[in-house]
This record gives sequence, C-alpha cells and structure tokens, in this order.
Amino acid sequence: MINTKKLIFSLSFLIIILLSISIMVPVLARQTDSEYPEVQPKVRFAPVHIYLDSGNKALAAYQFELKAAEGQIKIVGVEGGQHKAFEEAPYYDPAALANDRIIIAAFNTGIELPKGRTRIATIHLQIIGDAEPDYELKLTVAADADANETPAKISFEKGE
Repeated sequence: MINTKKLIFSLSFLIIILLSISIMVPVLARQTDSEYPEVQPKVRFAPVHIYLDSGNKALAAYQFELKAAEGQIKIVGVEGGQHKAFEEAPYYDPAALANDRIIIAAFNTGIELPKGRTRIATIHLQIIGDAEPDYELKLTVAADADANETPAKISFEKGE
C-alpha cells in the first residue's frame, strides 16, 4: 500500500520545484535579453538627383530606371525637376518599387522645354546598413516635342 504522507510530501515538493522554475525562467530570460540588446542596422536618408543632357535638342519626354546594384535601399519619395516643364513629380511604376528599383517617366507638350543639362528628378532613398549603395542608372528613352527619339546622356549626383 502507498504511504499517503510520503505521496503528499512528494507531490508538494514537485509542485514547489515546478513553480520555482516557472518563476525563474522568465526572470533569467529577461536578464539575458538585456545583456545582449538586439542590434538594429544603421538607417539614413539621402537624395539622388537625376540629370539629363539633351544637348541642343529640346527635351519633351523621358523614361529611365534606377536601382541599387549593391547595398540595400528603399525608395521613399520622388520629386520633380528644376525646369518648369518637369517641376511636377514624374510618373513611376509602383510595382517596380517592390524590387528596390524605380522606373520613372515624364512628358510635356508645351513649347518651353529644357535644352542641355537639366535636373529631371530627385529620388529620396532610405539607405539601410553601412555599405554605400552602388547605383545603376539606365536611360530608356528621351524624345523631343515631335516624338522623335533624341540622343541624351543621363547622370546622377548623390545629395546630402
């Protein structure tokens, strides 16, 4: 026959041990987390200014793509350019943003169009981590007021 006093004592002892463990584990876990805080990656914001040089031809339309070949970026905003013809924010492909790249296009049917080098857009970026991104900029097309493709050179400048 089982000794009732021994059984009650053993169960009581087991319950006390289990309660002690259930109280100590969260306390110890909290101390461990505070000793090793989670390191968040460095985040900063910076603009990239996009320029297009159409030479002596009037620029009426353009399309380009910008992405980071190296580094981690997130596109957080787009501004228009410096010339009145392109001062409003250009159109962009929202689906392309999911891949940390942007495809931008704009056109103007007015008569006062820029010639030569002009800032056509500013892209605002969130840069994640310490690595400086390496950008790839590709001009898809540039056109004059008669919808003729015009040779142009695209470039960018990093801003602060």
